Amino acid sequence: MELKWALLLLGLFLEHSESRRCNFGFEKINNTCVDTDECATPGYCGDHAQCFNTNGSYYCTCDEGFRPTTLNFSATTGQCQDINECFEKKHECFGNMECKNTIGSYNCTCRNGYRPSRTDSGCEDVDECLSSVCGAHSSCINTPGSFSCICSSGFLQHENGTCADINECSDPDVCGTNVDCYNHPGSYICTCHKGYSNYGNNQSKCIEMSCDHLESDLKNAPVKLKHLLALLKNSCESLRDPNRGHQKGEELLENVFTSTDELLSEGNIGDGEALSHFLDAVENSMRLIGPQLKEPLTRIETHNTFAEVAVMRSQAPPIGRVTLSTDSALFNTSWETVVGNSYPGFAFAALVSYKELNSSGDLLQKMSRTSQQQESTEKTKDKERNATYQLNSKVVTAVVSNADTKNLSESVMLVFTHVEERAESEDMAYSCVYWDEAERAWSGQGCEKAWSNSTHTACSCSHLSSFAVLMALYPVQDTFELVLITRLGLALSLVCLFLCILTFKFCRSIRGTRTSIHLHLSICLFIADLVFLCGISSTQNKVGCAIVAALLHFFFLSAFSWMLLEGVQLYRMVVLVFHTTLKHLYMYLVGYGVPLVIIIISAIAFPKGYGTDRHCWLSLDGNFIWSFFAPVCIIIVLNSFVFIITVWKLAEKFSSLNPDLSKLRNIRGFTVTAVAQLCVLGGMWVFGCFLFQEKGTRVLLYLFTILNSLQGALIFIMHCLLSKAVRDEYCKLITRICSPKGMYSEFSTNQSSNSQQPLRSNQTSGESKI
Repeated sequence: MELKWALLLLGLFLEHSESRRCNFGFEKINNTCVDTDECATPGYCGDHAQCFNTNGSYYCTCDEGFRPTTLNFSATTGQCQDINECFEKKHECFGNMECKNTIGSYNCTCRNGYRPSRTDSGCEDVDECLSSVCGAHSSCINTPGSFSCICSSGFLQHENGTCADINECSDPDVCGTNVDCYNHPGSYICTCHKGYSNYGNNQSKCIEMSCDHLESDLKNAPVKLKHLLALLKNSCESLRDPNRGHQKGEELLENVFTSTDELLSEGNIGDGEALSHFLDAVENSMRLIGPQLKEPLTRIETHNTFAEVAVMRSQAPPIGRVTLSTDSALFNTSWETVVGNSYPGFAFAALVSYKELNSSGDLLQKMSRTSQQQESTEKTKDKERNATYQLNSKVVTAVVSNADTKNLSESVMLVFTHVEERAESEDMAYSCVYWDEAERAWSGQGCEKAWSNSTHTACSCSHLSSFAVLMALYPVQDTFELVLITRLGLALSLVCLFLCILTFKFCRSIRGTRTSIHLHLSICLFIADLVFLCGISSTQNKVGCAIVAALLHFFFLSAFSWMLLEGVQLYRMVVLVFHTTLKHLYMYLVGYGVPLVIIIISAIAFPKGYGTDRHCWLSLDGNFIWSFFAPVCIIIVLNSFVFIITVWKLAEKFSSLNPDLSKLRNIRGFTVTAVAQLCVLGGMWVFGCFLFQEKGTRVLLYLFTILNSLQGALIFIMHCLLSKAVRDEYCKLITRICSPKGMYSEFSTNQSSNSQQPLRSNQTSGESKI
């Protein structure tokens, strides 16, 4: 019993004691549980960490730039470790900065050779070359973050970084033979012996120089050409003698081209010998001047010449391509071709074009016999054709420093601009040619046409000289059918026009103003067709061909002028009631005077405009053809306008209350025939406009021939066969021929009848005073 009470008391004591203790993280103060601040103890969480107290507990966090070695670490479980931002690339260093790690952070510093920028937060390059960091005879080259020292030309860098002079004269090949070499700090000079020259290039090898080919004792050469050769001779002699001064290359270039321009302006290169000497002089002048020019590329242009020169100077021969161009040509080759087998330390290439040389005379039309035979064989496949040649490009001279250019290992390319835009056709072909001094003519040997279009021709040549593009014109062989149509058609037209002339001249019943106009129209067309038939292709005699062209010009213009008068007369017949006739003097002034004035003015303005290489007609040069087509176009426009007004007035008169139907029908018929006549003659010259451009197709040729043949027959049918009065006259004439005995009696009867009824006759014809 006592034991039970003891145990009960012990339990009550223990329960009372437990109710009096505090939980973990709290401590009893004055019988009250209060939170324990574990962070009050310094370094409780370790180094580089911060302690944060909580109610009944605490937690630790690492400082910025550190990370814990374990999760949920405490002072007893772990510590904070430094983060290497530079290794883990968690930094903001950029550009030319370097990242350096520190405990808990990092620093950005500029790399060597850089400094903090004055404008932003980055780093900028330090230009070490602003201070004298390199020694004498050297150049400082700044690089990003550093610099380098390069010795000047003629100096060599030693191991200690200093630059020492190179004695170039210790090498016997540096200047070659027949020369004295003088060394200078960083350089040397080659002084040539007499008879040798390096063209003023003091560090180039000396080559033997002869001036014998520049003799100016030409008997029949132009004076200006002799002066040019004398200038070249003097310059050559100055270069051969080291004791004589010589002109600079730029001055000599200007003097030579001034003399060349004066020579070409006189236009007195009249034969092949003079042309050969001139082109040879230009080539020799470029060989003298080119090596003396200081600039890599030199251009010069005068009134008659255009030149471009490229110069290269180096210790080793240049490689690559070189392209030169003028206003009319392009020259492309390789520097290896320019240099050739020997390289004295310089090389040059030149291209010279002559603006007016292609109009210096007939000598530029000459083709060497060998090239002419070759061209004829290629074009006609062994069928002989007589070709005429014309230059269709400017003449150019190509020169290089290579002395041996007669047979190049690599062909050069020249592209020419055509003077006249024209594509190749059946009757025309382009040839690449050069001036053969031996033949004194153009030759195609060694040159091939690479490609060609209407504006340019490219030539590939295995040698160098003076070049051009020749246009070979082959005469078009008219077919038998075309010749037959032309001759028969024009013969028919001439017969019809001759009958018209007889009818209009001797048929009294139709006499009047319109008949006079038709008479002169028929005369003009008759003479024009006759001249056309006999002389249009007679181009052998230039004077005779010019006369034929002038006659055709005059009579065809006169025909159109008489057609204009017919239109004016029709208009007067419709609008005017009385005084519808035109005075003969006025008609002659318009029909013959105006064309004559045009012919005289045209002949004075351009006397060479009459006659071409293929036809005795007006030339296309200088738009001379418009001396015919301009008046024709004006007449066609005026006549068309007059006919429109005439038809309009006729319509008004037909719709009037009291129309004179007989007279109006006659006028309507006259108008229809006049319009048809204008269409045929005008349409013929529409095709003729294209035909006589020397490029006409065979279709245009047939159309022009057919219309030209129809105009005589058309006038005869419309104005004679369709006219009742004329048909009556024809019947009377036939009757008189077939019945000569009754001719007199019938003639008397007709005279009596005509005298008694004049008014009736006039009304029947409807052409009194017309």
